Amino acid sequence: MSDWLNIPKDIEPYQGFVYCIINLTNDKKYIGKKFFWRIKKLQPLKGRKNKRHFKVESDWKDYYGSSPKLHEDIDKYGVDCFERRILRLCKNKWDCAYYELVEQINQSVLFKDEYYNEVVNVRLRKRPNLKNGEKIRKGV
Repeated sequence: MSDWLNIPKDIEPYQGFVYCIINLTNDKKYIGKKFFWRIKKLQPLKGRKNKRHFKVESDWKDYYGSSPKLHEDIDKYGVDCFERRILRLCKNKWDCAYYELVEQINQSVLFKDEYYNEVVNVRLRKRPNLKNGEKIRKGV
């Protein structure tokens, strides 16, 4: 299995990342986003009404994108013929969605045959208020 390149030593402060998966046999690429964490919901304890929520690690270590054509090539060539690279670490889900879109637009993924991406799908609201002294990074 090919490991991710550019993994931080500590993933705890990050919500997710924008990545690029590269087919080393034909240089075809896929750009997407993945979250490090997911929320696990358990039923309320007996006699209680509120559900219990826990942050647990997602399947990011074994993730190879959501493109059916990419998965066809992974089955054809094997995972050892693919490189998975983290392009940007993100502190919140909004940043993940925004910077995935920016990377896909900058690379013109819908106009080039060298990308597996067939859809650019994003739904964003205005940038949420920043917390804990975060700064807005201009540019990419």
